[in-house]
Amino acid sequence: MSVTPQQLIQWKQQGRSIVALTAWDYIFAQILDQSGVDVILVGDSLAMVALGYETTLPVTLDEMLHHAKAVRRAVKQALLVVDLPFLSYQESIQQAIHSAGRALKEAGAQAVKLEGGYPAIAQTVAHLVRAGIPVMGHVGLTPQSVQQLGFRQQGKSPQDGERILSEAIALEQAGAFAIVIEHVPSDLALQITQKLTIPTIGIGAGAHCDGQVLVTTDVLGLGTWKPPFAKSYVNLHELITQAVQDYSGEVRSHQFPPSDSP
Repeated sequence: MSVTPQQLIQWKQQGRSIVALTAWDYIFAQILDQSGVDVILVGDSLAMVALGYETTLPVTLDEMLHHAKAVRRAVKQALLVVDLPFLSYQESIQQAIHSAGRALKEAGAQAVKLEGGYPAIAQTVAHLVRAGIPVMGHVGLTPQSVQQLGFRQQGKSPQDGERILSEAIALEQAGAFAIVIEHVPSDLALQITQKLTIPTIGIGAGAHCDGQVLVTTDVLGLGTWKPPFAKSYVNLHELITQAVQDYSGEVRSHQFPPSDSP
């Protein structure tokens, strides 16, 4: 049986940490799923790591669904969550229901993730949940607001911390089953985690959240840059570069493919 939103809530109650990573294609999703990852997020970070944009803003809903379909074909056990990209849910509640519905109906997502917890977004979450669409929230640093916030740590002042805590509470009250907390001080993440009955999944938010998520390219060392809070467990960029150079060298020197023996 695949992981469900209700299981994540149970795991918080049991003190079991939640493991989440991102995927954007079939092969990586298959590896993550077979490795026992609990939540696979088709994050709009694919705009940067898979499509080469400088921010997450340009990626469209159709592009997200295209990648989510590939991921869905690989995932058998993990909970599959799909990000709703910028301007696919902010215009109206009707737009949000339509976009989220497409993610479930066309891509086989089990839940969607929305950024922000201000009143209009909390209201949107409540409508989505009433429509039968599970929602994961996202507070703190919200990359879709990069033009306003940049990529700086959020919640450092008491006022900002109170605002983020209030947003998290509003999302829980609206029916979100979990909340991503991104790039905030660890004491604020602890406060939110203790306050909520639904799980928190941290990214750059310290060790006190109920789970952790990272962008998979950062974990695998595939990029040329990673955020300060990420950790690379291997340098695949270097390994792949070396493999391609070895192959190229053998082709150019006529070592590959090997000559047939007489």
